[in-house]
Amino acid sequence: MERKNTDIMQYYKYFIQHTLPCLRRVHLLTLLFVTLISTSALAQQEPMYSQYMFNMLQINPAYAGNRASSNITGVYRKQWVSVDGAPTTFAISWDKRKEMSNVGYGFQIYNDKLGVENTMGAQGFYSYRIPFRKSFLSFGLSGGFMYYRAELSKLVISNNSDPLFQADYAVALPTAGVGVLYATQDWYAGLSSPALLKTKIAGIHNELTTSADQHYFLTGGYIFQATEGVKLKPSFLLKAVQGAPLECDFNLNGWINDAVGLGVSYRTNDALVTMIELQVSPVFRFGYAYDYIISNLSTYNSGTHELMLRYEFSTKKEQKILSPRYY
Repeated sequence: MERKNTDIMQYYKYFIQHTLPCLRRVHLLTLLFVTLISTSALAQQEPMYSQYMFNMLQINPAYAGNRASSNITGVYRKQWVSVDGAPTTFAISWDKRKEMSNVGYGFQIYNDKLGVENTMGAQGFYSYRIPFRKSFLSFGLSGGFMYYRAELSKLVISNNSDPLFQADYAVALPTAGVGVLYATQDWYAGLSSPALLKTKIAGIHNELTTSADQHYFLTGGYIFQATEGVKLKPSFLLKAVQGAPLECDFNLNGWINDAVGLGVSYRTNDALVTMIELQVSPVFRFGYAYDYIISNLSTYNSGTHELMLRYEFSTKKEQKILSPRYY
């Protein structure tokens, strides 16, 4: 156990020295950095996934009920393989919209673990769409709660006199988000902020305080017929997080005979991602993504694995399920 905690501490110290400005998760990294300057902060940020372009409910509540069917999606993400205490995330979501309705709704629960930190959360989603002749405009809201716990007393550190590392922290906070999505049969664009409330947690002298750490996502994509039986979908995601540099994903996905999907993504200054999607049946879909780290962190880990499973509840009237979900 002591060796495991020591490995985590050395790994985080390297992050702090070289890559702190561009990290997605900075909870414990910030704590260790503050140890050097006698203050501390635990920053809770939104989990991010590589296959978000096939289930944008995770980043935009306006996506709830995007398809006129009921479906459930599970995602498991193991980040930075071979690093003890590296992030592990699990999420399961459900959303639905009736065939002739403009109202969509959904629900998501998730668990995000990093070292001695653990965040659990639940969210509800609501969307309302304004239909046009060949397109629609959707507005969405989300709300829920997150429960954050940091067992700092389990860390093995050289300076154990700091009272911050002699106590465990736990706090429950509300969450809320908002988004808008405009889509046609061939392209879409969306703008969202899934974290509007105070979900950034800071600990100073054994006291917890909260502050805002807002996220803004701009998304877009276009689907076109490349050749007979092959569809291509270029897309992007621009991520802006308060206090961090801009980050962008550039994606290219292709579908062969609406049965096999292959894709690649470039995440600026972070990773190259390869993806494969299999439409196993009209209602069942499997996806896998592998993140190959291209930053200096590649020396210390073996990449990231992500699995996705989706099931769409088919009825006789919901024949749209026969085509895969491109977004």
